[in-house]
Amino acid sequence: MSLTNFAIIESTLREGEQFVNAFFSTAEKIQIATLLDAFGVEYLELTSPLASPESYNDCVTIARLGLNAKILTHTRCNLEDAKKAVDTGVAGVDVVIGTSSYLREFSHGRTIDQILDVAQEVVAYLLSQGVETRFSTEDSLRSDVDDIIRVYQAVCELGVHRVGIADTVGVGTPRQIYDLVACLRRELTCDIEFHGHNDSGCAIANAYAALEAGATHIDTSVLGIGERNGITPLGGLVARLYATDPALVKKYHLPLIRNLDSLVARLVQVDIPFNNYITGFASFTHKAGIHAKAVLNNPATYEILRPEDFGLTRYIHVAHRLTGWNAVKGRAEQLGLGLDDQQLKFLTNEIKTMADHGRLTLDDVDALLYDAANNVGD
Repeated sequence: MSLTNFAIIESTLREGEQFVNAFFSTAEKIQIATLLDAFGVEYLELTSPLASPESYNDCVTIARLGLNAKILTHTRCNLEDAKKAVDTGVAGVDVVIGTSSYLREFSHGRTIDQILDVAQEVVAYLLSQGVETRFSTEDSLRSDVDDIIRVYQAVCELGVHRVGIADTVGVGTPRQIYDLVACLRRELTCDIEFHGHNDSGCAIANAYAALEAGATHIDTSVLGIGERNGITPLGGLVARLYATDPALVKKYHLPLIRNLDSLVARLVQVDIPFNNYITGFASFTHKAGIHAKAVLNNPATYEILRPEDFGLTRYIHVAHRLTGWNAVKGRAEQLGLGLDDQQLKFLTNEIKTMADHGRLTLDDVDALLYDAANNVGD
């Protein structure tokens, strides 16, 4: 059900700020927030106002921009943090506390009973202030399920808007995530949020499994940036949902994914990976002859995503030994050259021979095609 009724909590300005190369200025945060809002995400999550004086000011500034997206901030589960968060004027506060044995022993040192007490205190306060409230357990996948259900039920009874599952170390599999969310869906009436790290490469699959099981909110960041290997990438989640049914993401302005990926890549000084979802330079490039022929006849034969829907175009690569004459014909037609099939097949063999003896460029192929067209009749 949640595949058709979900919201994205875009956390580039919180989780993304924990990426090793992220040092966003206020102006850059406004630029990212404005573009994400134009894309259409439902929520923007910002770094805790307790992190630094500038982090507090950023919450205040972005909360006052008048964006369509709801502005959230993220804090530890204690009353002083919650009060500071409310003071910034954000629309919602996301509180988190570790419930795994690792974090209870080596981080905050609290028992489950103590966590239960502070969770109820903080959630009750936030709800009394009229802000949208989420309570999340950190390291949920390595926590005892009975423990987290007990805490979630308590805050759910208070009226918390949603609870969060955090695969903080990226250890979960899609099956595990599905089973955990489905279990919580049976026990709880509030919304369920999923936050998944990508340490073992499952973040997108896990987010999708969470939605299938009944989660209502998914955390993302642009390019997946965040602590260590980061979290579910915005573009990757959109690609996965689009591949299921383009209607699932029609509420978003899809061509802006390219702008978002380019902006954030520049700000954190990384290259967009060649195989990045949607925006990698090879995403819509076809090379093998049988692929090229089929795509020229009907792109859906080898494309589950339509590049046009993302403001992009496909590219048929012809300057290599794997090319086929249909691809060469397509390039000749792009150039407006009137070459017949016999000529094109001959030129294709020439291209393959040249490629066997060294690297070719598209300019090399174009020169060969132009030369053949200019010599017709000689």
